[in-house]
Amino acid sequence: MSRLTAEFWVHAYLRRLKLLDIPGFVVKHGDDTAGAVVVKLNTLDGNAKAFQRGFDLMSGARQWDMLTEGAETDVDEAIDRQKSFDPDLWVLEIEDRQGRHLLDEPGLAD
Repeated sequence: MSRLTAEFWVHAYLRRLKLLDIPGFVVKHGDDTAGAVVVKLNTLDGNAKAFQRGFDLMSGARQWDMLTEGAETDVDEAIDRQKSFDPDLWVLEIEDRQGRHLLDEPGLAD
């Protein structure tokens, strides 16, 4: 099965967020073709969560796993560590007080 390029997925995801008036931004532009993506959800209360793409080892299905959560500064430090060893990494920031990120929605979850 062919996979979407990272750039295509990022643009489609940001468009989907925009349709629900959820602000989303590219904080770091990674490799257009195969860069990994980290999504930071900023709830605008000093806290945040970061998600990264992973695999379910039992089924092999792709899924979104929580990289870290807590104080926004701690989440930013964790993302900075990821960026330090993966120059192809995309970092997206979503701002939503309700905590919506849509990563569990059809078409984004898998």
